[in-house]
Amino acid sequence: MKGNPSSANPTDHRTHILLRLAVIWHILLALGSSAGASIPWIIGQGQPLWQRLLISVLLIFITAFSGLAAYFTSRREHRGRAFSLVTNYLGFLFCFIGGMSDLGVFTGIDSFGNTFGRAIPYLGGIFAGYLIGAFGDRYEEKHPGRQAAFRRVGKVVMMVSAAGFLLAAGLIPGVIALLKRFDTLLPFLFLIGSILFGVMIWALWRKDSADALGAKNVHEEMLNGLLFLSPNLLGFLLFFAGPLLLSFYFSFTNYDATTKISDWVGLNNYAKLFNLTISPLASANQPATEAIDTLVYSELTRFSIGGKGIIIGAEDKLFWIALRNTIVFCLLAVPLSVIPALFLANLLNSKLPGMKFFRAVYFLPSVAAVVGVALIWQWLYNAAVGSINFTITSTIVFINDLFHASVIDPQIRWLSDTNTALLAVIIMSAWQWIGFDTVLFLAGMQNIPKELYEAATVDGAGKWAQFRRITIPLLAPTTFFVVTTAIINALQLFEQVYVLINTEPPGGPANSTLSLVLYLYIKGFQRFQQGYASAVAWVLFIVIFGITLLQYRRQRGGTYA
Repeated sequence: MKGNPSSANPTDHRTHILLRLAVIWHILLALGSSAGASIPWIIGQGQPLWQRLLISVLLIFITAFSGLAAYFTSRREHRGRAFSLVTNYLGFLFCFIGGMSDLGVFTGIDSFGNTFGRAIPYLGGIFAGYLIGAFGDRYEEKHPGRQAAFRRVGKVVMMVSAAGFLLAAGLIPGVIALLKRFDTLLPFLFLIGSILFGVMIWALWRKDSADALGAKNVHEEMLNGLLFLSPNLLGFLLFFAGPLLLSFYFSFTNYDATTKISDWVGLNNYAKLFNLTISPLASANQPATEAIDTLVYSELTRFSIGGKGIIIGAEDKLFWIALRNTIVFCLLAVPLSVIPALFLANLLNSKLPGMKFFRAVYFLPSVAAVVGVALIWQWLYNAAVGSINFTITSTIVFINDLFHASVIDPQIRWLSDTNTALLAVIIMSAWQWIGFDTVLFLAGMQNIPKELYEAATVDGAGKWAQFRRITIPLLAPTTFFVVTTAIINALQLFEQVYVLINTEPPGGPANSTLSLVLYLYIKGFQRFQQGYASAVAWVLFIVIFGITLLQYRRQRGGTYA
């Protein structure tokens, strides 16, 4: 009968008792968590709003899952087992990790690291015991008794070595220090909670409990899959989805990481970012103080239209400068990395000797860390001893001597000149990205059927015609991916500027290399204006999402083809 599988599959009396205890446990858990959801709003008035809201949401979640677990388990349906296992598993993790943190286990890892060196020799004993047991497998067919003896000796050696390893690593002092931490009520509560949740997991995971609740193979496969995926899923929720939602909330507050201020300000952060004023100028040289309210706005730019001057002021001038620099970087760095990569991939797709070597060479810059690459280019860009300026100077001297010319050496100050600082970052970034884009294009080209090129050759099409009429259209999906990822990387410009342009404050000469992510970093982690930095982050997200969506619509419309 549906809803009562136990009538068709009777189980022993112990299973029925465990299922009844599980129902009672989840009823109590639901009542306790529902009552606790209101506690942060009663006694936690001094806590930030987001903390109270987060605790309440978690307790409401536990209430809902526990209630569903109790209801469906009482009806002997498998859904009750699923809800129960999820609830108890999360509860066990919370109590276990919370207890370990409260007992100082995580901080005690440093002490273990200090004693690990003298315990390393015992690891050799464990390995030796394994080898002894494996050696006994040689007698598996002829002398089973010898095999069993070797295995016993190997196990004894491994156990003794493991015990020696733990003792040498400081097991006894560690256990004593751990027991001394049980001097308050909280560690005992965590311990009791871990035991209760663990017992409930065992009670519902048993095969008899699964049979009593009508579990099928597909249900067991689903639960086992979720169990193996749970570390990744929990990591995603705790370290990505959770902080993402929290930053969205912070963007509507004036959260300050130093003073713990977290007042709701609504759209004020976004209004400050986009707040502009436009005023006419009586003359081209009119001071900004006479045209705009400089107590609120800073001059962003001025220009002339029809002989009349216009001045634009911004409440947050640095945001608009960072946005402009990011867009300029994206417009230049993306083509400089994608277009050469396309031609390089076409060249490397040929069967010339040494192509595998060149493929690896071009890809090496993409494998190297950004910090290392930036430090190398910082030396190359050095105005006094850098290789780039040395090459330019040597070339100019050679030309002047050969043609009796008077070409002036520009002595470019790559990283300290406002006109060249951003260009220096663009060149370095494009150089590093070309290898990665080349590999992607090369993979796409190798999936194009060779018959198409053979047919085009028979029809008299040359290499350029084949490249333009066959390669580029059929590379449309690859081009979409390469261009989209390149744009996303360009809009997230940070490491290159932060390491290459070594100025204080960051942003380069006259903020000529200030990017949106760098500006976010300055606001959030130097000035600790976390709320305002979160607003900048979400603006950047909207820009990236909008451009990616536009690229996707263009690709679906066949624009690349």
